[in-house]
Amino acid sequence: MNILIVGATGTLGRQVARRALDEGYKVRCLVRSQKKATFLKEWGAELVSGSLSQPDTLPAALEGMDVVIDAATARATDSLSIKQVDWDGKVALIQAAKAAGVDRYIFFSILEAEKYPQVPLMEIKRCTELFLSEAGMNYTILRLCGFMQGLIGQYAIPILEGQAIWVTGESSPVAYMDTQDIAKFAVRALSVPATEKQTFPVVGSRAWSAEEITSLCERLTGKPAKVSRLPVNFLRTMRHVTRFFQWGWNVADRLAFAEVLATGVPLTAPMDEVYQTFGLDPQETTTLESYLQEYFGRMLKKLKELEYEKNKTKKKTAKIPVKKSN
Repeated sequence: MNILIVGATGTLGRQVARRALDEGYKVRCLVRSQKKATFLKEWGAELVSGSLSQPDTLPAALEGMDVVIDAATARATDSLSIKQVDWDGKVALIQAAKAAGVDRYIFFSILEAEKYPQVPLMEIKRCTELFLSEAGMNYTILRLCGFMQGLIGQYAIPILEGQAIWVTGESSPVAYMDTQDIAKFAVRALSVPATEKQTFPVVGSRAWSAEEITSLCERLTGKPAKVSRLPVNFLRTMRHVTRFFQWGWNVADRLAFAEVLATGVPLTAPMDEVYQTFGLDPQETTTLESYLQEYFGRMLKKLKELEYEKNKTKKKTAKIPVKKSN
């Protein structure tokens, strides 16, 4: 089976590529920069230059492909807007995939996107789900709500460096999931007929609030956290300000999503039936405790090694006799 992965250099896409390769699939990746995607080639993937913003590059990338796994999304720092990538680009990709005779399309959406029409990214995801379901292909939609990897920059690194952790309003508990586990569901869907033309939540074992994550990090590091809260009204003001500038459109759209995480409403879903359908063992899914414990274990070990080398260098320097001039 030949798979085209779109967004393969991203946090989730690279794990999907790794998983598919490990399971013996032939993987092709659509990339904007082959230089930034050399690691994918080293893993065994074929690289094809192209972009969702350039529909004319898609037919060549799709030639001979059986499956598309779509993990692409606009980033806050991208020059292209969320609409250009997550709507215009996805519509072009779905249409090109159908024209190329692609049989399966795996799409990553956002949990409960239909409840937040005022949030651009979530509304676009909802519309894309609808467009894909009516496109006439065998699709599987996986609704996510948060990556554990994103917590490293938000919580882990600031605590280790003694910097402030910024949280918003009444934080919503989120059922974060390791992207490696999400990749398992995406690749497994290819061999499970019951997942065709279906939509599933794919979330972690429990929802964690900002306060609970902060306490967990403090316990694992033995370091106190400095927590600063951003009022929701401040976020709204910043969103309106950044909307005035083209460079700030993606930032504004992300700030709108941040407001969802400040409502206090949990983002989670039951997963028992999902595990049964996919034939996966929930006991093998990474918990947030084990994920952060493993991360802090590695980082604290490195910090100790660096401190040891620093002290050793200081001692050597102190022992070098100073030659006195006559």
